[in-house]
Amino acid sequence: MKRKKLLSMVVSSVLILSLTAGCGTNNNTAKNNTSSSKNSETVKITMLNSKGEIQSQLEDAAKAFTKENPNITINVIPASAGQSPFEKISSMYAAGNAPTLAMLDPGDVAKFKDKFLDLSNEKWVADTTDGALNVAKVDGKIIAFPFSVEGYGFIYTKIVLDKAFGGNFDPKSIKTRNDLENAFKKVEATGAKALEISPMDWSLAGHFLPIVYADQSKDPAQVDKFISDLKSGNVDLANNKVFNGLIDTFDMMKKYNLDKSNPMAPTYDKGPEVIGKGEVGFWVMGNWAWPQIKTFDTANGQYGFVPVPISNDPNDYGNSGIPVGVTKFIGIDKTQNSAAQQDAAKKFLNWLVYSQAGQDVLVNQCSVIPAFKNIKLEPRDPLAKSIEQYMSDGNTLEFMTTLPSDHWSKLGASMQKYLSGVIDRKGLINDIESYWKSVQ
Repeated sequence: MKRKKLLSMVVSSVLILSLTAGCGTNNNTAKNNTSSSKNSETVKITMLNSKGEIQSQLEDAAKAFTKENPNITINVIPASAGQSPFEKISSMYAAGNAPTLAMLDPGDVAKFKDKFLDLSNEKWVADTTDGALNVAKVDGKIIAFPFSVEGYGFIYTKIVLDKAFGGNFDPKSIKTRNDLENAFKKVEATGAKALEISPMDWSLAGHFLPIVYADQSKDPAQVDKFISDLKSGNVDLANNKVFNGLIDTFDMMKKYNLDKSNPMAPTYDKGPEVIGKGEVGFWVMGNWAWPQIKTFDTANGQYGFVPVPISNDPNDYGNSGIPVGVTKFIGIDKTQNSAAQQDAAKKFLNWLVYSQAGQDVLVNQCSVIPAFKNIKLEPRDPLAKSIEQYMSDGNTLEFMTTLPSDHWSKLGASMQKYLSGVIDRKGLINDIESYWKSVQ
């Protein structure tokens, strides 16, 4: 009996030890699995892109970033055509699926001050060029990343202009409206067409029409006062020299427009094709168009900008300059994205500024002029080079990046009606003045 009892006790002890050891092994395994899971867990973030012309480039950038950071994936979401970035981002917040990274217009940055992460302590803040963060600083905090410095004007193709002028075309020779029309006539004498007018609302009222505001004065304070006077109804555009000068230039452009018989027919895609192939000499657009122009390039990359003249006096302000400024900012959501997603988003922005691959994305793939002093990469893009020359010469105008978010959609529709002949100058003036009086 004693032997059986002793044997029973031994067996029980062995079983207890085995079970204890087994539990210990399982606990350690669980801990290891948890640790492994944390290390290999993929963080998924989204980025709303409001620059449709670089959608494919940003998708490629996301893939390149993920290749270097396998635990982070980025889904680049394009903003819908015809919808302002503010409207798109607002709808995503309302639906509870705010993008981790939101690319938006400068005038909309402050509207998201309660939703965007404070980026004041990020490394790139100290490397930003002077003035590039003015819009991004709200209540003493930096809440957005300056994505792109851009400029616009009449893009010209040198091969067509050289032929038209019988020699080496000098863009500085275009100082007045008459100079520009003379260039149009010379281009058409070669068999090419003078220019293409792209009828998109964002081009007509996001870029072309704002020249009216920028050209009012070299003093930014006077430009701000002009905008304030428009809001209060104290501007008579019918008797405003700059407004009438710009619309006179637009009327002249309409005469030489490649699509004057059906001016609303072209899409954005037609512009890069016809100027790249040398079918037109000029196209009003910005340096963001280079990736598309390059696919049709027949001029060996020889393109540049000439200003949009508003008069026949070469000394009038604006006739020698082009608008240049920070045109897009990126904010990081702090309300609907986790801390891990926020950290991943910050890592992506740092990758753009400090990695060789990221810098190449900005300068050569997206064809933007970076707003960071540390980036020394020389652009291969001829349009960016042309803008940098205007900057170096001090011939830049205010880009008017802080206009109301619906300015280009509402007044773009008015410019489209004017382009199509649906309304006359008086009707256009009425639309513009009425719009500004309605702005809060």
